Amino acid sequence: MLSLKERDREVNWHPYTQMKTADDIIPIVKGKGVYLFDEQGKQYIDAVSSWWVTLHGHANPYIAQKIFEQLNTLEQVIFAGFTHKPATLLSEKLLQILPDRQKKVFYSDNGSTAVEVALKMSIQYTQNQGKKKTKILAFKNAYHGDTFGAMAVSGRGTWTQPFGEMLFEVIFIDTPTSENLENLQSEIKNIADEVACFIFEPLIQGAAGMLMYKAEDLDRLMKACRESGILMIQDEVFTGFGRTGELFAANHLSEKPDIMCFSKGLTGGTLPMGITTCTNEIYNAFLSDDQSKTLFHGHSFTANPLSCTAALASMELLLEKETQKNIRRITEQHAQFSEVLKKHENIENVRQTGTIIAWEVKTSHETSYFNTIGKVFYKEFLDRGIIIRPLGNVMYLVPPYCITSGELDFIYQNIIEVVEKLAAAPVV
Repeated sequence: MLSLKERDREVNWHPYTQMKTADDIIPIVKGKGVYLFDEQGKQYIDAVSSWWVTLHGHANPYIAQKIFEQLNTLEQVIFAGFTHKPATLLSEKLLQILPDRQKKVFYSDNGSTAVEVALKMSIQYTQNQGKKKTKILAFKNAYHGDTFGAMAVSGRGTWTQPFGEMLFEVIFIDTPTSENLENLQSEIKNIADEVACFIFEPLIQGAAGMLMYKAEDLDRLMKACRESGILMIQDEVFTGFGRTGELFAANHLSEKPDIMCFSKGLTGGTLPMGITTCTNEIYNAFLSDDQSKTLFHGHSFTANPLSCTAALASMELLLEKETQKNIRRITEQHAQFSEVLKKHENIENVRQTGTIIAWEVKTSHETSYFNTIGKVFYKEFLDRGIIIRPLGNVMYLVPPYCITSGELDFIYQNIIEVVEKLAAAPVV
């Protein structure tokens, strides 16, 4: 009889994986809290929240119970011409904790589609007003998803190269610093007449290697866009729901976006869902007796009742005093560990924002996503029962909020041990 990993190899194609050279897959049979368990019974601390989605740990009993109750009431209904309580309640509660200018909620399926919706809103907003502003402003090294629109506004490279000629024109700029802000502001002013929107990952460019920049610099750049009449799309797919130490990265900023995108932690990592929110000004531009001004976008599972219920349960847990206390504790513990990392001779560029901490292992090799260093560290951590998925020589932690101080200390200790063990290895 074939094992589960052998059966998997016969039928499954895994994401971001070169299947010809990939290592054996690890069959996971259950999860509980911060732990995942394979079919041999080995447990792993999920230190990256399974691609940054699992806020409250695996198999959270409260979220599971709420989904079970909803499953026995209503599992799905078309969201064109109909509504239901979980969707309306979720929209109400989400808007209560978002910046005041966010007034309407559009549901989709994941982070990439939340971005697609935001881009379509922005472009059509200008056209519905009789204007034609079709260019988009984005940061270099950005990552906004893998669908075509999301790829187009992401940094161009190996991931997007096969589709390069098919991606629409985007104006890419550097992330803001005190040194380049004046030039960026001037550039924005010069191109304002042709740019419909500016899309950005606030404070942290995740997939680019956890690149972090200052809130005050982003504020000044956003102000320049506001003064130039450029709509702003804040992609909080990664940073939303507590990751930055605040409920949203927007809470670190004085300037507020016109459109916001959410996914990942939205449902606590339980079910797929994407959300795009916007201001009344944008929403009202689509209200017309002219049917061609409708936002023609939708998904079969738009506002799925089960996903909405999971998101409501996750939000309840997020807003609990204990969860907020845990977020502060993780943030403080990371800050203390940052000081340890900064003193290590084989580590550089230590950075932290809230519950996200990242650092780079010094290497004489190419530091791109495709070097072999990350795989070496990845395997070593797996052997020690820790899931850390490096981006090349960049390592990071994005733990679930239920992780204990002792479990964090265990991870920290093993990080230092692994770095020291592999420091003299030829691959480093």
